[in-house]
Amino acid sequence: MVSFSLFFTLGVWYLQQQASLPELPGYWPFAALVLLLPRANNRGLILARHAALLLCAALLGFCYSAWIAQQRLSDTLPDEWQGKNIVVTGIVAEMPRLHERGLRFAFDVESIQTEGAHVPHHIQLATYDDDSNDPLEINAGQRWQLTVRLKQPHGTGNPYNFDFEAWALERDIRATGYVYARGDNRMLSEQTSSPAYLVQRLRETVRTRFQKTLSDAPYTGVLTALAIGDQSGISQTDWQVFTRTGVNHLMSISGLHITMLAGLVFAAVYWLWRRSILLTLRFPARKAAALAGLSAALFYTLVSGYEVPAQRTLYMVATCTAMLFLSRTFTLSQLLSVALMVVLLADPWAVLSPGFWLSFGAVALIFYVTANRLRKQHWLREYGKVQWAMMIGLIPPLLALFQQLSLVAPVANAFAIPLVSFVVVPLTLLGTLPPFEWMLYVAHEAMSLCMYLLKLLDTLPYVVWVQHAPPTWTIVTGFGGALWMLAPRGFPLRWLGCILLLPMFLIVPDRPAEGSARLVVFDVGQGLAVAVQTRGHALLYDTGPAFSGEADSGNRILLPALRGMGIAQLDTLVLSHGDMDHIGGTESVLLGLPVVNVISSLPDSHPALHFAAHNDACVDGQVWEWDGVRFEMLHPAAMQVSNKLEHNNERSCVLRVSTGQQSVLLTGDIEKLSESRLLKLHPNELPATLLVVPHHGSRSSSTQAFVDAVHPRYAMFTSGYLNRFGHPRAEVVERYRAAGSEVLRSDEDGAVSIRMDARDFQVERYRTTHARYWQHGITSGAEDSLQIR
Repeated sequence: MVSFSLFFTLGVWYLQQQASLPELPGYWPFAALVLLLPRANNRGLILARHAALLLCAALLGFCYSAWIAQQRLSDTLPDEWQGKNIVVTGIVAEMPRLHERGLRFAFDVESIQTEGAHVPHHIQLATYDDDSNDPLEINAGQRWQLTVRLKQPHGTGNPYNFDFEAWALERDIRATGYVYARGDNRMLSEQTSSPAYLVQRLRETVRTRFQKTLSDAPYTGVLTALAIGDQSGISQTDWQVFTRTGVNHLMSISGLHITMLAGLVFAAVYWLWRRSILLTLRFPARKAAALAGLSAALFYTLVSGYEVPAQRTLYMVATCTAMLFLSRTFTLSQLLSVALMVVLLADPWAVLSPGFWLSFGAVALIFYVTANRLRKQHWLREYGKVQWAMMIGLIPPLLALFQQLSLVAPVANAFAIPLVSFVVVPLTLLGTLPPFEWMLYVAHEAMSLCMYLLKLLDTLPYVVWVQHAPPTWTIVTGFGGALWMLAPRGFPLRWLGCILLLPMFLIVPDRPAEGSARLVVFDVGQGLAVAVQTRGHALLYDTGPAFSGEADSGNRILLPALRGMGIAQLDTLVLSHGDMDHIGGTESVLLGLPVVNVISSLPDSHPALHFAAHNDACVDGQVWEWDGVRFEMLHPAAMQVSNKLEHNNERSCVLRVSTGQQSVLLTGDIEKLSESRLLKLHPNELPATLLVVPHHGSRSSSTQAFVDAVHPRYAMFTSGYLNRFGHPRAEVVERYRAAGSEVLRSDEDGAVSIRMDARDFQVERYRTTHARYWQHGITSGAEDSLQIR
């Protein structure tokens, strides 16, 4: 069973690495007939049968995942209906969540009133408050008629980043968009009778009660997350504390919480059932208690949002209950294997989630260090052993997935696990019941104590180890080293396991050679951010847009990517000008990485420079050289920087990066006036191998004279998918194509990586090198319907 589930998982994982879905023959399910092979006595036949079973497991995992993916991808929004008004009727499928300007919620489409339109059955919508219209009051389970504008799911494509398109596919979200405020939007019924929608309504009711009871208490969002799995109320600052101290796993509905609740219900029912002779004679107390514990686990899992850690625990509890009713024994490894199989059968995309690997890995480690021991140890010693196993055993996956480790996690978890799991969570769950709302205050005080201690730890030096993404082979050896170190007492030379962990820390990414540079033009949506790395230095040109709330391209895209690339410090940060799609992530970058110097066209009093240790104005004539790579500032003139009346775009810092005959020109948002100045003053510096096209390809830039003068081999357009500005304009794209340039687009190609030296210039498109079957580029003719928020 264990081997079969592992190979099934391998097959599922391998399918999720494919650039396109395979054509499955209709008879692929018959591969399961291998399971009916009779047992053999001959050693050779036994090995052959085992090999056939494992191959069958991997093949079934691969084919099953491909079949499920084909079904889900078949329900899609047609290209021609992107960005157009469509009237639909359906049900609010989850409790709405607040964003800066309205609500965001899932919507199940029941019918489509617009003739000829097709809309997927499950979509994600947002509302935007409009001064001319009253905001919509939308609640879970309500039936609405809405006028919507939709697009196909499309996220940014960057190294070491979150894949929104995979996330949307896993949740069966086949279109995203917003409610058109001026459409015919009206509620048709207040409530539906479907159990799934009633659960969502219950979750929303609990959230509302928490907000009403605790009002503006600082950790209301944390208690809400522990009760119903809604983490949207936890501030970014608190998340940073949880992450840096290594207790973020406790701030969601973890397996520990569900196990605790199921165990408490089991114990209570078992104790009460045994007190009744009549009940005990009719039905065994242990089985009744097991059913009650399973029911509690199921209810908590559903109310919490049915995430992977909760699913894993629920299926393990269900397996234990089934084995008890069947009077069968089982090993802990078989228990975990059954849960693994059921999770993947229900959700083949779970293998793409870090939570999947961390959840199952953590439980496997606990079993590894505690199960099948000759004698039972004192509970405190066993608790310490589990914490040691978590610290050592999770080093490889944490470095592989997040490139960072909390060095104070063992200390933080030592008090946070019992305090949160055995005090905060029970009190919070009791507080969801109307007679016990007062317990929320006690739970909040306990959480406040926990946060006080965590913040004390967070003030210590060297709280977090941050590094590059380790190569794959070092992760594999690291796993082996961790298991060696955690082996039972008596295993020879356990201390040598730490040697196998060292390559993850010591093998650093290759740096560019002397006279070479590596550039990454990030896909930040509608905005710009470019990293330049030489042998011993690093520069970042612009920081992309702010998104919503506390999210921006700095903390969501740039910091994870720079960390994974092995860039631990920025020698220079260039902020081209003050538009928020170019400096929206500045604060996150300045707080997340050491930055030696900032060069910008911004006034010294600009809020974006608040956290800058040192800043200078970018001025035409600035020149420096790093490791044989030349950097030249071509614009703006000194008088333009000080001229506040000058249009913001025209003050953009224009930077040329060159080595030998190869060069890259970064132009910010300059328009025709600045292009004319560059043509006049720097005609010899304008020719470039790659040009980041001015102002995202708008009509106000890229004059024919400028295009002819630069004559780039590659023209790079940085723009958001179906953005409301219509960038890049079709006529501008055609202008570069007519000049012989190869067009690159961040909305089609994702991040573009460039390696250049004096003689060679190589370009890699992220969506090509990391292609997956669920990804897509911009649709033909989409630029004619660019009115999506």
